Amino acid sequence: MTDTVSRFPRRSALRLLGGAVAVVAAATGGFAPASRAHARDGRGPGAGARVEGLLARLTLDEKISLLHGATDPRPLGQAGYVPGVARLGIPPLRLADGPAGVRVTRHATALPAPVLLASAFDPDLARRYGQVIGREGRALGQDVLLSPMVNLTRTPYAGRNFETFSEDPLLSAHLVAAEIEGIQGEGLIATVKHFALNNQERDRTSVDVRVDERTLHETELRGFEAAVAAGTGAVMGAYNKVNGTFACENEELLTGVLRERWGFTGWVMTDWSAAHSTREALMAGLDMEMPDGTHFGTPLTAAVRDGGVPERYVDRAVRRVLTVMDRFGLLGGTVPQRPDRDAEAGAAVAREVAEAGATLLRNAHGTLPLSAGGSVAVIGPTGARPLVSGGGSAHVVPEHADSPLDAIRSRAARVTYALGEDAFGKPLPASALDPAFDTEAQRVDAGRTWTYDGTLTVTDAEAGDDWTFVLHYSGTPPLRPKVLLDGEELFPLVPGWDEYFMGGLLTHAADGLSVRRKTLKPAGGKHRLSITAQGGDTGQSFRLRRITAATRAQDVAEAVRAARAARDVVLFAYEDAIEGQDRTTIALPGNQERLIEAVTAANPRTTVVLNTSSATSMPWLERTGAVLQMYYPGQEGAAATAAVLFGDRDPGGRLTQSFPADDEHHPVAGDPRRYPGVAGTEQYTEGVHVGHRWYDAEDVPPLFPFGHGLSYTSFGYEDPDAHWAADGLDVAFTVRNTGPRDGVAVPQVYAGPAPDLRLDQPVRVLAGYRRLTLRAGEQRRVTVRVEPRTLSSWDPKARDWVLGTGPRTLWIGASSRDPRLRTSVRVGG
Repeated sequence: MTDTVSRFPRRSALRLLGGAVAVVAAATGGFAPASRAHARDGRGPGAGARVEGLLARLTLDEKISLLHGATDPRPLGQAGYVPGVARLGIPPLRLADGPAGVRVTRHATALPAPVLLASAFDPDLARRYGQVIGREGRALGQDVLLSPMVNLTRTPYAGRNFETFSEDPLLSAHLVAAEIEGIQGEGLIATVKHFALNNQERDRTSVDVRVDERTLHETELRGFEAAVAAGTGAVMGAYNKVNGTFACENEELLTGVLRERWGFTGWVMTDWSAAHSTREALMAGLDMEMPDGTHFGTPLTAAVRDGGVPERYVDRAVRRVLTVMDRFGLLGGTVPQRPDRDAEAGAAVAREVAEAGATLLRNAHGTLPLSAGGSVAVIGPTGARPLVSGGGSAHVVPEHADSPLDAIRSRAARVTYALGEDAFGKPLPASALDPAFDTEAQRVDAGRTWTYDGTLTVTDAEAGDDWTFVLHYSGTPPLRPKVLLDGEELFPLVPGWDEYFMGGLLTHAADGLSVRRKTLKPAGGKHRLSITAQGGDTGQSFRLRRITAATRAQDVAEAVRAARAARDVVLFAYEDAIEGQDRTTIALPGNQERLIEAVTAANPRTTVVLNTSSATSMPWLERTGAVLQMYYPGQEGAAATAAVLFGDRDPGGRLTQSFPADDEHHPVAGDPRRYPGVAGTEQYTEGVHVGHRWYDAEDVPPLFPFGHGLSYTSFGYEDPDAHWAADGLDVAFTVRNTGPRDGVAVPQVYAGPAPDLRLDQPVRVLAGYRRLTLRAGEQRRVTVRVEPRTLSSWDPKARDWVLGTGPRTLWIGASSRDPRLRTSVRVGG
């Protein structure tokens, strides 16, 4: 390390999180860094007389009842419940999932997925997104929101990439802070998750993530630090281990980083069933176990009474919970009045977010916008049936969700539709079954059992091809019909929570029946088929279908006929993500690649609309006219998609994650140590080169780079200028709309490495950005503030941030791979 490196205190810039906007902490007090003693006993600045008075009056059993989940006597379909203490006026807490809207059994606004929100590059929009969730959460009887998620997008396979924001630490930090301000400004307690390094679903409950200190602070932790600076009331611990210790009992994370370094004064809860100990977890800094008291219930009571756990640690955890409750007005005998839902306002924000995040990846030969006077063929299952959200914790029950097909029909003169890709199967032909039975309409009455024992014949023409058996059923999981083919159960129950995750597109048929699938390659000839279905208390219905090479060919042929007969084609492609499962490839699932190839061959004016969770490979790209990335666009997604397709709105979204060309060229490709891990251990050997930084470091061209997104107009960049001051760097430049239409520009500032730092540094880092709407011909002078933290690196020897001084190169452009201007500035000195 050279003498020219400037160092600043650990907490001197908690809110200096860099870039386009200043992140301002919540006005309510209690977020100044706590002293080491206060961090360890919970007596932070927010712990007041009321909390201490209650703590003194609580019995041990009452204290411990506040530290774990229980069964709600009046459930609202939420994820968790913590009973209060009625005699002391401590109300219960209801905790609901809500990354894209409040997940209860009642209607709520289904907002676009957070990745689509992030694509707008607009913290103010993230704040209003949070306000919708905050108001609705309170209106729907909830007190704590189990969101937002800020884990970085590290692998394109991660099943919950749609629930988080970005691969970039700076962008994620801005957005999580703004959303938390919106949520908590409405009186709902936010929970940032999953602390930390929960970047995959595969083996998530057991994998040991090994990461060096510098990588941890410069990448994954930056968003969590921003959440603490914004005043988040709660933090959720992750399932995985971090450097050998489960995250929910990791003292270095829960106390050393979260409380002593960042000054967090709220409470830490587990992810559901993520606790592994009693004494170790409590003393490490865990405050609450969810959804029950496996470790923090009776075992904790016994440990305190036999002297194994000092009661002061229980008091510390209770103090933290009560302090947050007091801050949100939940103590003192009266709970703040709950507002009414404003469904109309929620829908307006949902549509605005979907339009703002719509990301145009390709637009050749003026394919878009579409003309209202032309003929359009709509193809694909998500054209007729909206894919509102991903599954699992993100699933929301909206009051309505129109189909893109209906929205396009309201705009175009002539519209036809073809399914193209059948995800729910065709009826089994009666001729294939002996004895024959109606596989489409089996009803089992309550208290009865229905059985079948016969044969299924696979013809020689069908032999060796993939057969996907599709079961539709109305029973709850234990009553799912048992289907055996040659003695093998096709749809066995999945252990753990994964069995109950639902939502998205594929888990339910259009009439609401649950759906399961199994793909085999049966040999030709007769196969024994056995079915047992129980009616249970209320009875159930089921049907058994199949998808084969022959049925797929029929669907593609129908789509090709529709494409040839239309001027334009809008082909909706999907990938259905759900909590608990990672993808195995970034290719589109099923027969969709062959469908796109056939349709684009028939009509090159084909726009592919992607309703996918994350990056997608596109071997068919050059044959398309346009590609529009819409992710999971929420309940207003149909209207928003149509508005962009027909040019009512400029596609203002930009990619928050790099799209690799294929499964062999991305940061974790070809190295099982990085993903999914070897012998239960995963290593972040890419270091600080996460996301777009890796593509630069390795000189690997992505299919589409971070920050990429096209407009229906064009923009020019001029006159860069940069000035350093002690409190940051100001980068100024002019943006001009050089095209014939009004449009959205998202200029981005990237900073090169510091010559004075003897540390491995990225080729460039995102330093700031600005979202602009410019009229045709309009120009605007823009200044982007880059904060010292963005220009700093974590020094593992000093265990602190150090400012990267010396001459720094700055690029201003339209993506990480599209620099339009270049300048330099001397930092520090």
